[in-house]
Amino acid sequence: MAVSYQKLWKKMTEQQLSKTELTHLAGISTNAMAKLGRNEDVRVNILEKLCRTLQCTFDDLVEIMPEEESK
Repeated sequence: MAVSYQKLWKKMTEQQLSKTELTHLAGISTNAMAKLGRNEDVRVNILEKLCRTLQCTFDDLVEIMPEEESK
């Protein structure tokens, strides 16, 4: 399964926040934000901090996508 954070980027746009601003407000590292930007796995506590900052739930930020089967 692949992870997509497209919902996070949409939420940030709605709240007019940049990645730098959200990193500061949520108290997460720039490394964690970079992983999010590459749709890589991050720790649950990172998602929790983002949810608290953006006042939302995990479902508002993350989407699990089935990976294409390799042939």
